[in-house]
Amino acid sequence: MKPANVETKIKKGDNIERAIKRFVKKVKKERIIDDLRERMYYEKPSVIKRRMKKRRKATLDKLKAKQETN
Repeated sequence: MKPANVETKIKKGDNIERAIKRFVKKVKKERIIDDLRERMYYEKPSVIKRRMKKRRKATLDKLKAKQETN
């Protein structure tokens, strides 16, 4: 697991809700919460491979559909 150093600087007069939204967006982009959920329980290597294969297929299908519309 890579180190997760996510920070959001708040400027003077900046809205705190916007700063929280920016922070949450950065956390989602770094996939910190997803990694923690995946590592909460042991997952067999075959299950990991199956999940990754399914994710790759969905991404490729999405790209293929996008290319067909253009």
